[in-house]
Amino acid sequence: MLKTLRKAEYAELTILFFIQGAAMSVWFVPLGNVLDAHGLHAIKPFAFATGALAAFVSPLIFGAMADRHVPPARLLRWLALATAVMLSLASTAIKLHGNRWLVLGLIQLLSLASAPMTSISSTIVFARLADSKEFAPMRVMMTFGWMAGCVLASVLNADTSSLAGYASAAIWLVLAVFTFFLPALEVPPSAEHLTWHERLGLDALTLLKNRDHRVVFITTTLLSIPLAAFYPYAPANLRDLGLAHASAWMSTAQISEVIAIFSMGWLLLKWRLKWIFACGLGFGVLRFVLSAVNGKTWLLAGVAMHGASFALVFVTAQIYLDQRVDAAWRARAQALLTLMNGGVGNLIGYLGTGWWFAACARPTGARWPLFWAGLAATAAMVLVYFLTAYRGRGARRTGL
Repeated sequence: MLKTLRKAEYAELTILFFIQGAAMSVWFVPLGNVLDAHGLHAIKPFAFATGALAAFVSPLIFGAMADRHVPPARLLRWLALATAVMLSLASTAIKLHGNRWLVLGLIQLLSLASAPMTSISSTIVFARLADSKEFAPMRVMMTFGWMAGCVLASVLNADTSSLAGYASAAIWLVLAVFTFFLPALEVPPSAEHLTWHERLGLDALTLLKNRDHRVVFITTTLLSIPLAAFYPYAPANLRDLGLAHASAWMSTAQISEVIAIFSMGWLLLKWRLKWIFACGLGFGVLRFVLSAVNGKTWLLAGVAMHGASFALVFVTAQIYLDQRVDAAWRARAQALLTLMNGGVGNLIGYLGTGWWFAACARPTGARWPLFWAGLAATAAMVLVYFLTAYRGRGARRTGL
């Protein structure tokens, strides 16, 4: 009976991750090309930055709610419904060539609804695992879902169409229904007199007092800056090189991500977390160096390396927090990671790489080698910072 229950639980959690990955990618990956095709290229950096702005606000607030007030599965349900509604409205505005500021405002609202969901779903999964090392093989299902969403966008010929948004909205509705099959986690009774600081989740900032916590948060935030260029600009570079169906080509990033995640069980047993982080950061440098060569094969190799870098840094960071942070703080810790990466890192990244792309552009077209080389130098500096600042517990048996 226990074995059957365990299989059922495993299936539920992996399906949750798969649906969420597909819902995100079918909208997010083609977004840049969709905006370009509808004459909205001027707002592209700002459209991607809406997710970063949302990450400053909603993950901590909803993370605090998941820790203290509302069962995470119920919270995820209402956020998925809100995201589906806003996606439908934003896609309709794009299709009808609505005012660009209206489009941007609707994208901002859907970002506010969608920003907390990855950290909340991760909290649901971590709470039901006996060992946080089991997380990586389950998290790979979000990667498979992401790949499925990329392929779906191209199959639907939605690489430049508002249909991508409608497809994403439909998948979010499926996720909202699926949450009814997830058991509601018990929410610990909250204190009677919570301050606004605590209600907004800002007490999670105290985690930054710990040196290693602080280094992990800062490292992932800094790496998010160059990585933010991936989805706005890699599809355009692919298109310039004559590769149609950019969304499907972008899914090659998930091949190395899957390999990296499946390798993490072995890596967590053999390596300290410091060296897993360092390996991921090294892959981050390599992916930009390969892209800077500016050939089809080299660019696709750089795109493929993106997934390994992402998994070995950001998934490892989630595991680090689950192992090193008290259980009562885990939702807020994961939310703070989302705020730092998706908020601070992505906001600087989307706006900064937009400026850098404009600086590299010439009337004859984009200077892709210079653009990617600058990002490679940025990623290299992040690697140097981490290696010099992170200490870890040192004992090999801890894996930290």
